[in-house]
Amino acid sequence: MNLNFSFKEIATASMILFAVIDILGSVPIIISLRKRVGPIQSGKASIVAACIMTAFLFVGESILNLIGIDVNSFAVAGAFVIFFLALEMVLGVTLFKDDESETASVVPIAFPLIAGAGTLTSLLALRAEYHVENIIIAIIVNIIFVYLVLKSSTKIERVLGKNGLNVIRKVFGVILLAIAVKLFATNINQMLGH
Repeated sequence: MNLNFSFKEIATASMILFAVIDILGSVPIIISLRKRVGPIQSGKASIVAACIMTAFLFVGESILNLIGIDVNSFAVAGAFVIFFLALEMVLGVTLFKDDESETASVVPIAFPLIAGAGTLTSLLALRAEYHVENIIIAIIVNIIFVYLVLKSSTKIERVLGKNGLNVIRKVFGVILLAIAVKLFATNINQMLGH
C-alpha cells in the first residue's frame, strides 16, 4: 500500500473541516444545550462524530455509486451546501433548521453539529481532490480540537465573549465561501469534461 502523506493536503483538509465543523461558532449552541439538558459527554460525542466521518469517507462513494451519482456531482452539490453554511456564518442568519433532541451527546452534537451534512459533503468533495490518508489525519486533528472545545466551552465563551465568537465565525465564513467557490469551479470543470 502506497501512502501519500502531504503536509499541504493535511493542512488544507484540516482547515476546510475546521471551517465547516465551525465548533467555535457552535459554542453558544453547546452552552445552551448544556443548560437545557445537563452535562455533555465530550468524549462520546467526539468519538461518534469521528466514526461517522471516517465511515462516510469510505462508504460514501459506494453509496453514491449505488444511487448512480459520481463524486464530482456530489462535490458540486457539496459546494452549494458549504456556500450556504458560509452565508449563514457571514450574514448571521439561520438557513438550516435542525430538530433538537433531549440528549445532547450524540444528537445534536455528534450529528448534525459536528458530522453534519456540510461536513459529510465536504469529506466526499475532499476525497475527489486529496488522498484518503491525509483526510483521515485532518479528521483526527479536528476531532481532538472538537473534544477540547466541548470540554472547555464555558471557559471559551468567557474568554472570547460573544463578539469574539462572532468575529471568528465571520472570518471562517469568508474562508468557507472561497472554498465553496473553488470546489464548485474544480468539480464543475471535471463534470463537464474540460
